[in-house]
Amino acid sequence: MALATQIRNRITQLPDGKTFGYDDLRIAKKEYTTAAKALERLQKSGLIKKVSKGVFYKPEQTVFGELTPDYSEMLRPYLFENGKRIAYETGTTLYNRLGLTTQMAFRTKIASRSKRININRGALKADAVKSYAEVTDSNYVILGLLDAFKDIKRIPDSSTGQAIRRLSAILKELDTKQTESLVKYALVYPPRVRALVGAVLQNNGYQGKGLEKLKDNLNPLTIIKLNLKESELPTKSNWYIE
Repeated sequence: MALATQIRNRITQLPDGKTFGYDDLRIAKKEYTTAAKALERLQKSGLIKKVSKGVFYKPEQTVFGELTPDYSEMLRPYLFENGKRIAYETGTTLYNRLGLTTQMAFRTKIASRSKRININRGALKADAVKSYAEVTDSNYVILGLLDAFKDIKRIPDSSTGQAIRRLSAILKELDTKQTESLVKYALVYPPRVRALVGAVLQNNGYQGKGLEKLKDNLNPLTIIKLNLKESELPTKSNWYIE
């Protein structure tokens, strides 16, 4: 079967509004030139539209006209490379989804360890930040939570106490494996993150060995000042937090 026919068949099986690239179509690098010509013909026919270099989508037709992919779907191709996740969305956009703030960000932040991802394409705008660990599909959610602990004093429209209450509720919903992952990655974050994660987990009744690791990686002579009331985090003094 000709490559152009294979590409068309694979595209017709994709849902409308989903972004895709060469990897999604299982195109070998040696076939990129031929594939590019086939994709160009499909664009001219109206079957697909181009988002950016190497990224396309099938437009969804409705009674109100043609729909473009939603924001998260437009962002998705930038978070993966060769089929593997290398980045995740963080900052105010993420904190809004976590219920930590009601504010929305004009620009989002994209965290990655391996590359800087800046985007400025129409409504899609993002600034690159460095992640504290290599990003994978299994850890990006945890890294996002740890970012919230790191930025706890800078989350818009939220006090530190309010953010702690919400994060405490989120951590209670984590399973054992996720909690262990949280502790593991907290160790590569700044001391205030290790202290807050330890204090919140302890306050939630967690008794895993990971608490000892977090505590051992704190300097008892360094006081972490967050202006937290004891009623907001009763275990704070155990973790050198004021």
